[in-house]
Amino acid sequence: MDAEKQSALSLTRVFDAPRALVFRLWSEPAHLARWWGPQGFAVKSVEMDFRVGGAWKVCLHADAGFDFWMGGEYREIRAPERLVFTFKWEAAHGKPKLDTVATITLTEQGGKTRLDLHQAPFQALDARAAHQGGWGDTLDRLAAYLAEVELSR
Repeated sequence: MDAEKQSALSLTRVFDAPRALVFRLWSEPAHLARWWGPQGFAVKSVEMDFRVGGAWKVCLHADAGFDFWMGGEYREIRAPERLVFTFKWEAAHGKPKLDTVATITLTEQGGKTRLDLHQAPFQALDARAAHQGGWGDTLDRLAAYLAEVELSR
């Protein structure tokens, strides 16, 4: 495996929901707060300036009682098909622990939405593996929340 592939994470999911709705749940703080983060975490706060150059910041509260802060900047927004943002975990002293770029691409697929996620670069395989698990849980939570939203429509 070459170094570029080792330093990148790619995931694909298909959601039983329209692309515009999936994009909307990424773009509105009230919705993002309902599904963001891996299992065992709850969103404590969300701040979003949803525009190119705007910042985002999320505080996740772990069941174990700890808070984890992450954030970044929106680099590209093409509704309803593409979202590119930086992703930084914040250390206790406020300096980023990890700085990557995440790209979310949404494609209509037979009445459903295919989501392709790409995040890079990772400096260590264990960091990439941790994000793979975190994103896997997060996308599971997004699927469950999409089902709730669709039922209430």
